[in-house]
Amino acid sequence: MFDQQPTLELFFEQLGLDASEQGIEKFLETHQLTMDIPLHEAAFWSKSQRDFIISHWKKDDEWAMVVDILNELLHKEHKLSGSCKI
Repeated sequence: MFDQQPTLELFFEQLGLDASEQGIEKFLETHQLTMDIPLHEAAFWSKSQRDFIISHWKKDDEWAMVVDILNELLHKEHKLSGSCKI
C-alpha cells in the first residue's frame, strides 16, 4: 500500500518521468494537449503509463486528484471553456 500523500512529483515518479521541478515544467511545456485529446489517449504515454492513469482515475482513489491536476495542466494552453476530457 502507498503510504505517502499523492503529489504531482510522486505521480511523475510513478510514471517513470523526471519528477524534479524543472523536469515537470519541461514536460508540461512540451506535452500540451488540445481539448479534443483526452489525457489517457495522448500519444506520448507508454501502455503502462496509460494503464496507471486510467486505473487510478476510474478507481477515484487518492491519485485521482493528481490525475485531474495533470489533465488540467496538460490542457491549459487550449482551455477556452468547459472542462478538459479525460
